[in-house]
Amino acid sequence: MAQDMTANHDELLALRRLSARIGQDPALVQAAGGNTSIKQDGILWIKASGTWLSQALERNIMVPVRLKPLLSALAANDPAAEKAQGFVVEDANPEKLRPSIETTLHAAMPQKVVVHAHCVETIAWSALKDGESALKDKLRDFNWAWIPYVRPGLPLSRAIAERTSETTSVLVLANHGLVVAADSVADAEALLTTVCKALRSPARDLPVADTGKLAEIAQDIPYRLPRHGDSHAVALDPLSCRIASGGSLYPDHVIFLGSGATALAPKETPQDMLAKREQAPAMLIIPGTGTLLHESVSESGEELARCLAHVTSRIAEDTPVRYLTAEQDYELLNWDAEKYRKQLETELSES
Repeated sequence: MAQDMTANHDELLALRRLSARIGQDPALVQAAGGNTSIKQDGILWIKASGTWLSQALERNIMVPVRLKPLLSALAANDPAAEKAQGFVVEDANPEKLRPSIETTLHAAMPQKVVVHAHCVETIAWSALKDGESALKDKLRDFNWAWIPYVRPGLPLSRAIAERTSETTSVLVLANHGLVVAADSVADAEALLTTVCKALRSPARDLPVADTGKLAEIAQDIPYRLPRHGDSHAVALDPLSCRIASGGSLYPDHVIFLGSGATALAPKETPQDMLAKREQAPAMLIIPGTGTLLHESVSESGEELARCLAHVTSRIAEDTPVRYLTAEQDYELLNWDAEKYRKQLETELSES
């Protein structure tokens, strides 16, 4: 593999092992979300856009990017920095993969190793209107920063630069996730574990979904039961249902399931709901019964439906939530980088 032809095989292999471990934990990463990187000899090895961290040991998912010219482009606000494709070491990228949409974030952080996770507990905290205040005590032992929501890519990298110093090693990205950085893979993993422990919050206990009733409902509409049984939790808890149907909480949900989630009104049937809409929602919440996914929902959508259930079940009653605005949803859905991620997923599923 071309990725093994680097000066420090051991650290890159260690990063790939860490990437696979966190990618296989749905509490930390869902589908093609999250990304990892390591800086070696002027090269930033960054997860490729649209690839899954869980597959880091099975296939090449890391792209080599020339760090110095990328940082110069970032400092100059050069739009080329966002895609970062022009800075790839093509000879070491035989699959012609495209760098993560978060490449500039990883490049700008001075630490050698950067790990960006979509930890469900972090997302739950980060979606609160008073999330920054709520985390001050929990993260008091860390050099951390709260980053208000902006679109991933260059806007996010600029926002981080404005609110961090050279020693900042933990970022909570509002309505998005968690970033930790350290100077070795082992230290980054230890920091990730420690921060996640500090942010731990229990999910509410929920009843079991009525899958038989759901299967009957799905017979007459273009929907199916989700693959993960815990995806139903969002429909079985009135608070989770209310939060989920209030709007979009984080970017990957928007990308793979569309804006927000649709919950049936009292006495409304799925047929009634579909008759009123030009486009069928990807995710249908039937309060008190369970969740159905549209037949077009991808593998990534399955993972994000599960994520929504875990996030909302950790948000407490009477806690104001910040949703993405309609403009922010539109920005994500019409962004070339995210269209590429969805296209790549389709191509991989067909190959």
